[in-house]
Amino acid sequence: MSTTENPLQSEEKRALLVGICTGNEHDFSVSMEELDALARSCGIEPARSVTQHLPWTDRATCAGPGKVEEIRMLADAEETDLVIFNNNLTPAQIANLTKLLDVEVLDRTALILQIFSEHASSREARIQVEYARLQYILPRLIGMRRNLSRQGGGSGALSNKGSGEMQIELDRRHIERRMSVLRKELKKISQSRETQRKMRRQSRLPLVSMVGYTNAGKSTLMNALIDHCAKETYGSAFMEANEPEKDRHVFVKDMVFATLDTAIRRIEPEGAQPFLLSDTVGFISDLPTSLVEAFHSTLEEALHADLILEVVDASDPEHIAQMEVTGRTLQELGAGSIPRIQVMNKADLTQEDLSGTIQAQSGKIFLSAAHGAGIDELIRLIEEKLNGETIQVTVLIPYEEMSPVPVLHTSAVVLEQEYTPDGVKLTARMDMDLLRRYRKYVIA
Repeated sequence: MSTTENPLQSEEKRALLVGICTGNEHDFSVSMEELDALARSCGIEPARSVTQHLPWTDRATCAGPGKVEEIRMLADAEETDLVIFNNNLTPAQIANLTKLLDVEVLDRTALILQIFSEHASSREARIQVEYARLQYILPRLIGMRRNLSRQGGGSGALSNKGSGEMQIELDRRHIERRMSVLRKELKKISQSRETQRKMRRQSRLPLVSMVGYTNAGKSTLMNALIDHCAKETYGSAFMEANEPEKDRHVFVKDMVFATLDTAIRRIEPEGAQPFLLSDTVGFISDLPTSLVEAFHSTLEEALHADLILEVVDASDPEHIAQMEVTGRTLQELGAGSIPRIQVMNKADLTQEDLSGTIQAQSGKIFLSAAHGAGIDELIRLIEEKLNGETIQVTVLIPYEEMSPVPVLHTSAVVLEQEYTPDGVKLTARMDMDLLRRYRKYVIA
């Protein structure tokens, strides 16, 4: 069995959720609710929650000695398979808790890594997740070996090898070799993404990247924009009968981290500038550093965007705190200065009168992606932001020099086209770079 195998891939398990609060009570309560959602997303049934308030966590066991004994008794009484700590545990704490509780122990980071492992579908995502998991496992080999020894070589992450220093050293060498291979693969992925970005820049299509808290509705919004443009092209009746755009849809599920793979779609609104829309992995508080590092090439889509759509679940009572997490993550990526629109999604859940929720302001819009409400207003706002430095001109392209025509249709917003005796006359809105490129054809 591989050292990279996941510890939770067998049948559904029951878990005791544990949180040690050393700071703000409200933030701690929200974080525990997130832990419950994370566990359920991983197919784990939370049996109950146990909390403790301390000025600081215990260096040996995170929880105080008395609380550890209470956790042990509850885990036994509830017949739980796991104890999951909301705190991030040190290797020594995991080793000590595993011995004292006589049950498998995970922390918040391990749980998030497991969810990513289960939801990674593309080769790129699987490589990124495996590298992050190995980074996490490497310093924790001793504690994991003790856990497996207790389980008798069960279905854990490092099963059937037994314990002992000799085996730990063999595992360490194996993991380090595997990580070296994965680092090379991640470098290739980064280079490939940079090549793709260069090709997109040559197409002169602006890139709009969606970011936001996990499960805020980014994938639903992408599908809504795809369908909206298709209805403008084909008509509603044709769409309902044939569903021509379903193959361009991205996966949607009401679950944290339902999608990990970056999706990029060309959006072509009628009478507006076409653009590329990207959907990246969602954020969450205390997102493991190893995941941020492993997914850096994926998250860089936001760094290279012309415009960012910050998708927010407006119905979530904690949406302001979630926006702060998104803002901090963008700052850490170096994307804090990129123009941004705050898309307050799921507005239909906050007011019964949906029409009253659609408000396009400077840099903010309330809408419902699930109902397709407010998509027109969002497109207008995107157009306004993207065309901040564009100019409308009329050009005349001689018939013997027709190569600029398809370029203008792709990279500019063509408002009118007319075939004249002297050539093709186009009225279009374009950026200054494109205008300089074709200035000799400008007639008005």
